[in-house]
Amino acid sequence: MDAHNKPNTPALDSYWMPFTANRQFKAAPRLLASAEGMHYTSVDGRRILDGTAGLWCVNAGHGRRQIAAAVERQLTTMDFAPSFQMGHPIAFDFAERLAEIAPGPEGQKLDRVFFTGSGSESVDTALKIALAYQRSIGQGTRTRLIGRERGYHGVGFGGISVGGILNNRRVFPQLPGSDHLRHTHDLARNAFVKGQPDHGAELADDLERLVALHGAETIAACIVEPVAGSTGVLIPPKGYLERLRAICNKHGILLIFDEVITGFGRLGAAFAADYFNVTPDLVTTAKGLTNGAIPMGAVFASRKVHDALMHGPEGQIELFHGYTYSGHPAACAAGIATLDIYRDEGLMTRAAELQDDWHEAMHSLKGLPHVIDIRTIGLIAGIELQSRDGAPGTRAYDVFVDCFEKGLLIRVTGDIIAFSPPLIADKSHFGEIVSILGDALKRVK
Repeated sequence: MDAHNKPNTPALDSYWMPFTANRQFKAAPRLLASAEGMHYTSVDGRRILDGTAGLWCVNAGHGRRQIAAAVERQLTTMDFAPSFQMGHPIAFDFAERLAEIAPGPEGQKLDRVFFTGSGSESVDTALKIALAYQRSIGQGTRTRLIGRERGYHGVGFGGISVGGILNNRRVFPQLPGSDHLRHTHDLARNAFVKGQPDHGAELADDLERLVALHGAETIAACIVEPVAGSTGVLIPPKGYLERLRAICNKHGILLIFDEVITGFGRLGAAFAADYFNVTPDLVTTAKGLTNGAIPMGAVFASRKVHDALMHGPEGQIELFHGYTYSGHPAACAAGIATLDIYRDEGLMTRAAELQDDWHEAMHSLKGLPHVIDIRTIGLIAGIELQSRDGAPGTRAYDVFVDCFEKGLLIRVTGDIIAFSPPLIADKSHFGEIVSILGDALKRVK
């Protein structure tokens, strides 16, 4: 019996599911059995249009045989090799391929690549690199890390410390000294905008406030998502990222872009850093790095940051950090095959070609019941619903379940619906998304 023919009522008790209301889910499970192109197939045989690229990761669509074949070849050649004081060619090959498309203009590319196993690991790695860099240049007092309210940077203790989603922070202790900029979400001034909103660049000056409060000599780095995803698609106001870059330069603070969701074509450029023409010092990635086929992440570092650590005795480990699966051979094979697909099918820039049709389709939902905002950029959309009195998040969840039953996978966070379809989508898929979601919005109370 293969994975596609298992009974549609498997035992559910043993698996403790992540970011899931386990008891609610197991009372009425939603189970996916296979995937191809733009669609999943449920265990009861229904086709489900993927409106979220899995979890912001399957940028080239599902079931890519080229990736599967590359992984199979690698597994049968060499399934695993250590990366501590050892190496294997495919990790170096993949790093070189990534360096060719690294964010930043020529001469300033972030072309030094550290491999991790996930976005959370990429964030914690970037934070540790920032601290190590400051110490290496004689700024060891810089230990404070600055994030932003409503930011999401994974689930490591570093990530939740600089993250700003309350439920991620409420239960677990954070690193001492972390602080947060205000978020940029402003419904009163910026509702129903296509692309970057006009108002809010001045919110970057919060970093100046934190410098005045703590002292620049205590701050190592500031990390933000160029476009925040898990908090409900928050798009940076015009001039905001540029202003943040300038303040970091002024005070010797490293700027980190968390591009776990925006990397690899989501906005119509390889990276958001290129789309917004703002070059940070470090970029975190994962998800689209391997098209979601095998877990992997990568941190891109500027030569300034990398080279500052390349001093001391040659036998000394410059960065005392790493993971068992850093540069895993099969993951590297998946990544190289993924880059080939992105290149050959023009997927890095496809969102730029599609975005006008995408924005028009999504904003056609304006005026439907409960919709209080729609925001779009690249091939991303956030649709915010009015919350029910005393029951925030329940309305969007009901829409999520309704859409799934009607053949559409969406993602909800609170009362915000997020879309990030695979980059192989076309106008017909946009129409189907709007039709199914629109009907669900009309039905929900």
